[in-house]
Amino acid sequence: MAYIRNLSLFAEITPVQWRTLLAAMLGWMLDAMDVMLYSFALVAIQQEFALTGTQSGLLTTAMLFAAALGGILAGYLADRVGRTRVLMGSILTYSLFTAAIATASSFEQLLFWRILVGFGLGAEWSAGTVLVAESWPARHRGKAIAITQSGWAIGYILASLLAAAILPTYGWRPLFALGILPALLTLWIRRAVPEPAAWSPALPRQPLGSLWRPPLRRYVLVSVSMASLILFAYWGLFTWVPAYLASPVEKGGAGLSVVRSTGFIIPMQLGALAGYLSFGFLADRFGRRPAFVGFLLGAGVVTYLYGGLAQSPGFLLALGPLVGFFGHGYYSAFGAILSELFPSGIRATAQGFCYNGGRVVSALAPAGIGFLADRHGLGAALAMTAGFFALGGLLVLGLPETNGRDLE
Repeated sequence: MAYIRNLSLFAEITPVQWRTLLAAMLGWMLDAMDVMLYSFALVAIQQEFALTGTQSGLLTTAMLFAAALGGILAGYLADRVGRTRVLMGSILTYSLFTAAIATASSFEQLLFWRILVGFGLGAEWSAGTVLVAESWPARHRGKAIAITQSGWAIGYILASLLAAAILPTYGWRPLFALGILPALLTLWIRRAVPEPAAWSPALPRQPLGSLWRPPLRRYVLVSVSMASLILFAYWGLFTWVPAYLASPVEKGGAGLSVVRSTGFIIPMQLGALAGYLSFGFLADRFGRRPAFVGFLLGAGVVTYLYGGLAQSPGFLLALGPLVGFFGHGYYSAFGAILSELFPSGIRATAQGFCYNGGRVVSALAPAGIGFLADRHGLGAALAMTAGFFALGGLLVLGLPETNGRDLE
């Protein structure tokens, strides 16, 4: 009954608010598609360029460093030139440079284009989540950001379907060339999505130094630490899951083909979609902190089982939706909690800094997991991310409960 009552409240949402949500969700969905094309093409790229696991991980590590810088800059710009404008710029950036990866002829060129993709990736989250948070009412904010984040699961599934259809026959280059398509979304956003009422060019700006004065200083330190641990676990795990499923058993993988592994990825991402949506309703009803802790402790358990104890394809297939559910569902808490902790004049700047400060640390994860995989096998390396999930989840207890807080 509570679920039905929550759904009935959606009649209160205006068409403009729905369009804002759709714009951010589609931007995040296509962002995921462009970024995850690399994970699905990773085995083919490794073979063509004779890359080690460490080099392969470095391509994502460099992208995440760039994403952190892009996200911090985007937050700063979004407070000054507007959330919608920065969202459009981010989508153009990641789509153009994803397509450019198709032209790479060396490891160095791959690295260069991946870095530029990263700037767009980081900027999209910083602009999109604050845009939705400021546009939707407080009692529905968790659900709205959860729906936005669910676009990642849809984009991940789309990337897996494209990989299965294109990689075996045409190779990895045409796959990346399709990454140009999200640029078309900006034409609609420009016409249909206004800036939220909480932002205006005349809004007084708070100096950056205010982030380091109480009480905001504690919020920043806890949030950056929390994001660092959780994003390290997330990128360490999900960058390598497609390669784990497709790699030979003797290398610590599951021994599946690229096409067959798609049948394992899609259930996992359907679980992620359910996790995103469930978290939003739970966080709005019971609070941000209880939902966040529960999901991340669950992520620690299922990740350890998936990488450390999974012995058969049947077990991996059965466990995959739970890995997706717990390993992704908590993600919308970042947008909800961070937007509710900081005032309007510095909200996007603070949100971009805290989340992307964590990304700086998490950028070490893909290369670190690749390094461990070269020595201990991929499954064992993935299992090591479980502790980071659990620890990061507990850190949220150092922040106040923000559920229901209005954004001025």
